[in-house]
Amino acid sequence: MKIVVAGGSGGLGRRVCADLDARGHDIVVLTRTVRQNSAYRQVEWDGRTVGSWAAELAGAALINLCGAIVDRSPTPANIELLTRSRVEPTTALMRAADGLETPLVSWIQMSTLAIYGDAGDAVLDESAKPAGGPAQMPGVARPWEEAAAGARAARQVLLRTGIVLDPATPAMRRLTGLVRLGLGGRIGTGNQWVSWLHFADFQAIVRACLDDEALSGIVHATSPNPVTNTELMSGLRHVLHRPAAPPTPAWLLRLGAFFAGSDPALALTGRRCVPGALTRAGFGFAFPDLDQALRNLLASGSNP
Repeated sequence: MKIVVAGGSGGLGRRVCADLDARGHDIVVLTRTVRQNSAYRQVEWDGRTVGSWAAELAGAALINLCGAIVDRSPTPANIELLTRSRVEPTTALMRAADGLETPLVSWIQMSTLAIYGDAGDAVLDESAKPAGGPAQMPGVARPWEEAAAGARAARQVLLRTGIVLDPATPAMRRLTGLVRLGLGGRIGTGNQWVSWLHFADFQAIVRACLDDEALSGIVHATSPNPVTNTELMSGLRHVLHRPAAPPTPAWLLRLGAFFAGSDPALALTGRRCVPGALTRAGFGFAFPDLDQALRNLLASGSNP
């Protein structure tokens, strides 16, 4: 299958491209900056306007992963950046698809479980309604999804994705670094839910969405076993062989996030999401449980 990947240069994009390429697919990466020694064919685009790159979509499946990294201070300017970096490329892809003689084979559209805001203890499947805020979560996710509505594709999947655990990412390196320094206690109350998945399961979910015609519309890309922040931090300490650590009060996290230019809501809000559509489709997770996933990612020394 020919698969065009927009956002293929990011962390998740590189994982997805490597996985699909290893399985014999023809990968084309839309990129603003053509890189030397790429394993895949690259086609330059600006992420805003329709150009000659649009011809690559003919007869192809599309995976749209475009979007700036979310871990930044939730200022109006940053929220606008997060929104624009998602909506503009999606709009350009929509316009390009509209010009095709035949629809795309499939369109896999990245989204986020943060669209549900801070959802407390409620168990959320794909039937759950988006929240009204905070602005940097549903306020970004809703226009992102709306930009892809009505895509000219035989089938479209909207992947509302949880926190992808990957030792190659700055976020996980920062988290494990804090635990190794003895700062791995719960954050705030510790009761906030974390919807997570192993990066290998994310890769497998993308493959399932490309291959399984029963999967369409909203699909939760997350483990069937969400955990609380307390459980996440305890799991990390256990796998990294660190002792119990004092909690980080919410006020201290907010202060640290202010100086680091980060968003404290990423750690202080939570969602208890489950993969209803994948479960109904018979999808099998390789790493359904947190301890199993963390051991694979950290204890085995596998850090690609």
